[in-house]
Parts: sequence; structure tokens; C-alpha cells
Amino acid sequence: MTDSSASTTGPRFVDTDLYARLDALGIAHRTVEHAPLFTVDESQSLRGELPGAHIKNLFLRDKKKNIWLVTVLEDRDVDLKALKALFEARGNLSFGSPDLLMEVLGVIPGAVTPFGVLNDTEGRATMVLDKAILNSDLANAHPLRNDRTTALSSADLVAFLKAENHAPLLLDFDTMALEKS
Repeated sequence: MTDSSASTTGPRFVDTDLYARLDALGIAHRTVEHAPLFTVDESQSLRGELPGAHIKNLFLRDKKKNIWLVTVLEDRDVDLKALKALFEARGNLSFGSPDLLMEVLGVIPGAVTPFGVLNDTEGRATMVLDKAILNSDLANAHPLRNDRTTALSSADLVAFLKAENHAPLLLDFDTMALEKS
């Protein structure tokens, strides 16, 4: 853990820690640098020709402070009211604040990523993964910072999440059903 200034709750894992963790798990990965990206539109215009699934991430909470990290294909329309019912959320779902995002996942807005579970050592966030991502050989995600993109196999993304005690719930958008991975 190399960045102690990222949070008032203590040191946070950063991209180099993530790469070391992936290596320790035997997960092949490739990272490319680019200008910082804050939106899906920016990432579509600046990422170049990176093969594989490109994603967007929603850091959501309800009024009882339940937290979900929802990773979906970048062009997926997400209905928060439907997710509220599916997740049995208490009150409406809303986006978590930047402070809560930093506290739980150790990242800033624009850098939300499934790799953020590395920093969620208390297991506060429920990881939800769009099942369609598994149809791609590769998945692309920010490595805890938004000026890089890391590619790994979709199966290895699930393996990483499981290794970090965040086995994802798989969300089938065709049936709006959740299943365990």
C-alpha cells in the first residue's frame, strides 16, 4: 500500500499494488496509459483500439447505507428503479458521494472500477457484474486511476473479485435476474 494521503481511514492500494496483486494471482493483464477519462463518452473517443468489453461503473447506495458497485457494459441503459427492486434497496438508490467513494473503494469519481474492491477490505460494497461482460474474451477497467486502462480476461476479472472476497452477483439484463457467480 503506497498512498497514505488518499483517505482519512488509512493507506489505500494504488495501481502498482493492483498489478502486484494480479501478478500474485497469476492473472495476465495489460495496461495502457492515456489522458484522464471521466465519462464513457470521453473513454470512447480517447481509448483507441482496445479490444474487449468496455465498462461503466455505478457506485450506488440506499438510505440504509447499503452499497453496491455495479459494473455493466458501457452502452447499457441502467434503470435505477428496477435495480432498487432487484436489490431490495431501502428507499431510492442514489450515487454515493465522492467522500464515500474514496472511503470504500479508494478512488475518485471518474476512476470507479471493479478493481476498487481491493480497497474495500471491510466488504461494504456488494459487487454486481453485468453477465454480458462474460461474453467477451477481455474486459477493460481503470486500474484505480482514470489515466490508464487495464485489460484482463473476463474470467480472470471474476477470479480477481472472488479472490478479494467480492464474488460478484451476475445480473442478466434480459431477465432482470441476479445469480451467484
